[in-house]
Amino acid sequence: MSHPARTTVRESVLAVDGERLSAYTVTPGRELRGAYGVVLLHGAGDGDKERCLPLAQDVAARGHHALALDFSGHGGSTGHLAELSLRRRRDQAAAVVAEVFGARRPLVLVGFSMSGQTVADLLARYGPRVAALALCAPGIYGRAAWDVPFGDGFTELIRRPASWRDSRALQAYGSFAGRALLVVPERDEVIPEEVTWLVQTALAARADLSVLRLAGAGHALGRWLSERPQARAQLLDSLLDGLQPPVRSS
Repeated sequence: MSHPARTTVRESVLAVDGERLSAYTVTPGRELRGAYGVVLLHGAGDGDKERCLPLAQDVAARGHHALALDFSGHGGSTGHLAELSLRRRRDQAAAVVAEVFGARRPLVLVGFSMSGQTVADLLARYGPRVAALALCAPGIYGRAAWDVPFGDGFTELIRRPASWRDSRALQAYGSFAGRALLVVPERDEVIPEEVTWLVQTALAARADLSVLRLAGAGHALGRWLSERPQARAQLLDSLLDGLQPPVRSS
């Protein structure tokens, strides 16, 4: 599978967290010096790596490496969605990143919806290895819900009024000093306005923050972007152009 001739898409299955996780890796025909590993993380519900594939191909066409995975219970991966949790999402993503990108390639993290929390959880693990991040209609979640399986009380916990205000994601984003892009749809029928405001305020503390507002878009930005090459280009211009790799300690 290829898009355009400069990129190559491979699908693999990795044994992770007691599951078999399906992932796409997209490699450039001509790699940029200091190329990033761009990690694309889908949202909840019926989200999957297929929606992320067009964006991953665009990333590779710019000379970087891209990874899109299905969390357990999604897409081509094994497992049951009811058994997934925010903690397992973090652990699964980290294990796949280690398998695909090793321990040294600088990273760019892109999270859709629920993966707004997953990106924050990965930031706490990777620290300065992350050069940039993009959050697309991001969700964040309270500490009480973080380790609860989705089928075992998670929904009830996150429906508590303002339960997100003590999310560890806010601390992670407030400490991030790289490039940050917040992608906001014109109408978001899922994420409360206060959540978007809290995320934006946290990122503004230290990050090089920009906000991209997409006219005509709703919450499902993965699907929306997959059908709009110009919007994807606009997102990647803001995220990748002129980005410098993080400084590695000796």
